[in-house]
Amino acid sequence: MNAADAITGVRRAGDAALLIETDVPHRLHAAVRALARPEIVEVVPGERTLLVTVRPGTDLGRLDGLLRDLPLPETTEAGRDPLRIPVVYDGEDLEEVAALTGLSPEEVSGRHAAGEYVVAYLGFAPGFGYLTGLEEALHVPRRESPRTAVPAGAVAIAGPYTAVYPARSPGGWRLLGRTTLRLWDPDRDPPSLLQPGTRVRFERVTDDAAGGGEQ
Repeated sequence: MNAADAITGVRRAGDAALLIETDVPHRLHAAVRALARPEIVEVVPGERTLLVTVRPGTDLGRLDGLLRDLPLPETTEAGRDPLRIPVVYDGEDLEEVAALTGLSPEEVSGRHAAGEYVVAYLGFAPGFGYLTGLEEALHVPRRESPRTAVPAGAVAIAGPYTAVYPARSPGGWRLLGRTTLRLWDPDRDPPSLLQPGTRVRFERVTDDAAGGGEQ
């Protein structure tokens, strides 16, 4: 598949950027990054968009045509095992999610752990990945009243996404459990374990086995 088959629209974002609409932003992101063109300054994936910023003076029309001819990778992490995140499913909202979905808490945690997820994009906070692939039965709205502080490592869901809070922060997602795996470490290169296209699996563990090690 070429990028042209996956691009549904392209708009100019000022004089030095293109906003590309696509249903496979992480795959297009990987293709554009691999192109390594000197005029491309930054590539930022969104939920269904890709923002490509360039050096001033770049011919955006020519760049548009160039990007449409790119072959898309089948996966952004071919041959790589998914990142495995150990989770203790004892979150504060687990019972409430069970009530909202008509499932038992055990079924909620089991279905969440059985999913295969892909990071669509990063946002909200450094290292906060929006993971797609959440089973539709687990799609629940955000809390009506967000918490003022959610601890680092909290595993949560909201709408069609699941995520892990990489640092302590306010948040309105519903908490299913927790992990001690550090997804964001400014002293690591790169700081974030999650990147657009990263595949993720959650593994149910007991409290004693939640460490999972720091990477």
